[in-house]
Amino acid sequence: NRSDLSPSSFILASIPGLETAHFWMAILLCSMYILTVTGNCAVLFIVKTEPSLHAPMYFFLCMLAAIDLALSTSTVPRVLSFYWFNTREISFGACLVQMFLIHTLSAIESTVLLAMAVDRYVAICHPLRHAAILTNAVTVKIGLVAMARGVIFFLPLPLLLLPLPFCSSRVLSHSFCLHQDVMNLACANTTPSVVYGLTAILLVMGLDAILICLSYILILKAVLRLALWKERLKVFSTCVAHICVVLAFYVPLIGLSVVHRFGKDLAPLVHITMGNVYILVPAVLNPIIYGVRTKEIQRRILNLFHIYND
Repeated sequence: NRSDLSPSSFILASIPGLETAHFWMAILLCSMYILTVTGNCAVLFIVKTEPSLHAPMYFFLCMLAAIDLALSTSTVPRVLSFYWFNTREISFGACLVQMFLIHTLSAIESTVLLAMAVDRYVAICHPLRHAAILTNAVTVKIGLVAMARGVIFFLPLPLLLLPLPFCSSRVLSHSFCLHQDVMNLACANTTPSVVYGLTAILLVMGLDAILICLSYILILKAVLRLALWKERLKVFSTCVAHICVVLAFYVPLIGLSVVHRFGKDLAPLVHITMGNVYILVPAVLNPIIYGVRTKEIQRRILNLFHIYND
């Protein structure tokens, strides 16, 4: 009787009554995934091949692009397989690995967004010291710290689930594996997992969000000291892309957390939609936002199109 042991697999969620629409939903997800891969690969290629973009801000942008590629690739192909070929089962081990990747990569992205906020603060409030403080070597170290921070804080999540017994129900609320979703299927005391999961999120995403807000409060104070409105708008406009990227990351994250905490009675469509928004929307929007707001990237993209047209 495996009802009191770790299951061999979990069942990915489908939307009751919309099984016939899976093909078209997969087309939409596949299109978004192609946009994600194309946009983020373009950012990586442009920054790599353009010496004028070899600066901390663009290195952080490359980190975001790499994270978005890894996050979407760890989930979307499996979701597409489910929608197109009805392969609803995912093994217990694969589910834990996917869960670890999703939460760890999200934590790394949060840390990189904080580093980008600090970069904007130093560039605006201490412009003469910016080049000395945020060197390329420091940028690489920040990237390594972000990776280590994500792994250290979120590796215990799957490890805490390994010894838990699971009930007969194996159906998840999403088309991929998240910690709280899997944890809710356990038929044992999950208090350690609940406490640790909440603590990790607060110490990583929560603390990062607070520090990002603090950075922008200090930036806003510095901007308001400028005499002319044109100068204020010009300086603050350098932060617009980053603010949009922060919102694109944290709004779906908060929305998904609210759905998990308080939306147990909501329709499955809400859970699945919020999960897909959390995984794909930031990854799609990030290169678009920076492509629109950054003249250097715009110019490089136009040059590429000009070369291919010739």
